[in-house]
Amino acid sequence: AERVMNSTWIILGATSAMARAFARRVSAQGAGVLLAGRDMDDLAAIAADCALRGARLAEALTFDARKPEGFAVLIDRMAREEGQLNAAVFVGSMPEQSAIDTDPSLIDGVVDDSYSGPARFLQMLAPLIEARESGTIVGVGSVAGDRGRIGNYVYGSAKAGFHTYLSGLRNRLTRAGGHVVTVKPGFVDTAMTWGLPGMFLVASPDAVAADIQKAVAKRRNTIYTPFFWRYIMLIIMHIPEFIFKKMKV
Repeated sequence: AERVMNSTWIILGATSAMARAFARRVSAQGAGVLLAGRDMDDLAAIAADCALRGARLAEALTFDARKPEGFAVLIDRMAREEGQLNAAVFVGSMPEQSAIDTDPSLIDGVVDDSYSGPARFLQMLAPLIEARESGTIVGVGSVAGDRGRIGNYVYGSAKAGFHTYLSGLRNRLTRAGGHVVTVKPGFVDTAMTWGLPGMFLVASPDAVAADIQKAVAKRRNTIYTPFFWRYIMLIIMHIPEFIFKKMKV
């Protein structure tokens, strides 16, 4: 893999399985990694692993999507690094839809984690990318954002909002030499999906990270991972509403 010495990635939600796999891959290229999340002990262990794999810099930082007052510290830390600044957003939360049906106040946390927190952070980062006329943002959404389904429509609606935000941000940053990749994973073998009923065609986190790395290199706009989810979702999106509303998918 080509080495990208003067490149730094901030990885939000860095303790997730997909984020770890992605961090390992960019570390092997010699990039710097700023690993941001809530579990500092876990992040420190990941940072040590990334340093061993060749990261130019590997640091653990505190990030909580629900506490935007902490975002400026991360932006300032990024600004101190020279060269290309990149961000990968793996943050999100998906309580059981039945739990949300019982307690609608849970919606706020889902929206903060899966959409508004990351969007607010990226909105603060955008001027840095514009100023340097380079940099890539990877926004991890979900196939759940393509159509509202009875099983997870609150989570899906938050990811749909994030997809639309990323589309507009891509439009903005492309003009300045930056780039935004929207990633729509299907079912991935992670803590979030572990034990859920109805899981099929489950991908490994590293396979997803490999797809993301390729998409960054090729400056792709939107990818489904694994690729066949593009076709699964194409079918789901074309089912007429009068049929779809009676289905349990």
